[in-house]
Amino acid sequence: MGSGGLELPPGDESHEGNSTDVPPGAVSLARPMEMGSIGPELDWGADAWREVRTRAQRAGRAYIWLNLVEQRLRAVVAAVLRPIYEPVHGGDDWVVAAAGPAGQEWVQRAVAVREVSRRKGYLLDPADDNVLSFLTLPQLRELMVQHWPCFEPYFDERRDVELALDELEVTRNVVSRNRALSEAVLGQAERAAAKLLEILGAGSDVPSARRLPVDAVENLVGDRYADVVGVHSDRVRLLRQFPAEDLFGGARRLDAIGIGLNLLVQNFSGRRLVRLAESGCRTRLLFLNPASSAVKRRERELGIKRGELSRAVEMNILHMRRVRSRLRDPDAFEIQVYDETPRFTAYLVDGDGSDGVAVVQSYLRRTRGMEAPVLVLRGGNRVLKPDESNEEGLFPTYREEFEVAWSDSRPVS
Repeated sequence: MGSGGLELPPGDESHEGNSTDVPPGAVSLARPMEMGSIGPELDWGADAWREVRTRAQRAGRAYIWLNLVEQRLRAVVAAVLRPIYEPVHGGDDWVVAAAGPAGQEWVQRAVAVREVSRRKGYLLDPADDNVLSFLTLPQLRELMVQHWPCFEPYFDERRDVELALDELEVTRNVVSRNRALSEAVLGQAERAAAKLLEILGAGSDVPSARRLPVDAVENLVGDRYADVVGVHSDRVRLLRQFPAEDLFGGARRLDAIGIGLNLLVQNFSGRRLVRLAESGCRTRLLFLNPASSAVKRRERELGIKRGELSRAVEMNILHMRRVRSRLRDPDAFEIQVYDETPRFTAYLVDGDGSDGVAVVQSYLRRTRGMEAPVLVLRGGNRVLKPDESNEEGLFPTYREEFEVAWSDSRPVS
């Protein structure tokens, strides 16, 4: 080779091409990777995969809320503006006319995207074959703002609508660009979406943020888990997410069955119970009889001193009797005891309504109630498939168990 050529270092005679002795200034070629390995530089460990799955789950939840709001806002815009513009402009031209000169650019872009979707067969539902279906959430908002006098008769405060949409726009930008969505921003987005759906008058099935906020994903996969909407390894973790005030505050009806009902008695003050009853809440509390043999068996199971559990239950009953004695209508606050083997503890809040919630724990042989796993059930408003009935969930099962036990129990004077 000439002096201007590239000289490669000579290979080892016995292992040609595999020498590890690289002279200074020579280029080291990457060694071939093992089959099935991407290499340490590109590999993701368990922590990295856990993080991206968490991000994807949060983004998925946020997307569903955004989708619900967008569909509802699209329906509202159509209901208000179509009767005004369609008689004059006809067809899809009413959307173009409603957008006006200020929205000419984005509405024409929506028209073009629809034409491409038509040509390539992307429109799976004929109901989406219109320009309005191709407008984004900010564009639907712009139509609403531009024509606020038309919407004003239906909504009290324009500011409330715009503030909720501002909060959602932050989340929409994060989700659309696949950036990290924090738990705080997700929670804010869910609250804003629920509030906006309520403002937009989506009816009685609007996801509620009052007691147990509806996870929008719940309606998509609810049939996999019956009506179980939460599982906690113990009662402490339950109360971190759902404090007693959130569970019981504002209840219209409260039914509880268990041994000592500590979740209610020890975490919800007597003063709050009095106010709850005076506001119209009807309460039925069913304790295990502290003098029954079942209490003694439970003490042996837990390995505690004889009489310890019995005294604790008796103290809880006395506390509830004092609450009842302070009420103008004691009949609205019933206390009874049963003598059967306790199988579970359950707190049924508004069990006769569409927004009912139940907290259920099974009694394990050597585990105190505070340490037992907890199920949170939603009663009444899970979206059912055509071949389902309301009786397929767990909520009705525990409600029926409570009613049977109540009918066989004895009142406490």
